[in-house]
Amino acid sequence: MGQCVTKCKNPTSSLGSKSESSSKSHHKKGSSAGGGGGHKEEPSAPCSKASSELSNGTKALEVTVETPVIPALTGEPCKDECLDGDELSMHRIDELFCCYKDEHEDAILEEGMEKFCDDLCVDPAEFRVLVLAWKFQAATMCKFTRKEFVEGCKAIQADSLEGICSRFPCMLLDAQGEENFKDLYRFTFQFGLDAEEGQRSLQREIAIALWRLVFTQDTPTILEHWLDFLSENPSGIRGISRDTWNMFLNFTQAIGPDLSNYSEDEAWPSLFDTFVEWELERRKKEEEQALMAQEEEGRCTEIECPPTTDRLETEGSRGSQTWGGH
Repeated sequence: MGQCVTKCKNPTSSLGSKSESSSKSHHKKGSSAGGGGGHKEEPSAPCSKASSELSNGTKALEVTVETPVIPALTGEPCKDECLDGDELSMHRIDELFCCYKDEHEDAILEEGMEKFCDDLCVDPAEFRVLVLAWKFQAATMCKFTRKEFVEGCKAIQADSLEGICSRFPCMLLDAQGEENFKDLYRFTFQFGLDAEEGQRSLQREIAIALWRLVFTQDTPTILEHWLDFLSENPSGIRGISRDTWNMFLNFTQAIGPDLSNYSEDEAWPSLFDTFVEWELERRKKEEEQALMAQEEEGRCTEIECPPTTDRLETEGSRGSQTWGGH
């Protein structure tokens, strides 16, 4: 992280020369601001002649010295530097992007993404990174284009690593809203596709991982059973379609944990019919196994039970005779 911060503090890309006209306009604007960054002369002793004349009546030679203006060093905003008056620096966002961008492509790729997550002190596979990608509207996993990164930073109002980290609690809270979560959920499907390969369905293993990830904050009761079903894969499915992905959210909200209100007559994907049948059969087997285990435990108890009633009576009578003998 130290190397990245060093590079950001001394970017060569920000030292480009400005045109003469822009430099002059900046100089004039500064000098006419009445102390707003321009040079202000100290008042001299009262004089009847204009300050531009010398004591002998001759006019002083006016000399204008133009100096290059470097916004990164002076702290003055350049064009589009601040947005909505919130001190959001486009220059700092560009610097931050350049810390992680690929050498050959104008985007942050897998290696840069790992370093970016490391500097943010987050795991690339954790829920916060998914939420950040949602806020950045990233089209592909392990990649931020320049536009996605810049627009994403503007959306969350952050232009530094510290700024992004400070926004995580707010972003996580934002993702809990019903409509926002629905948007995040649908984004996650698209995010998991390989756009370059032209995929239209998620690979089964990736879908399982993304389902577990997207439900991090609010896990449905049925989720693990659904994922077990997909892992066992009795239907031999290879991928999860967009329709199946979207409908599963509705399934978790409409169908109770006991699945008693599920109906095959409703417009559910056929995969859900198979899952419900599989899950009810699994539960039936579990109940049967539990009952058998209970019966087995009962038989063991009978075998290893305490002495019978007849035996207790015999031992009791012996005890009475012994005490009576004394």
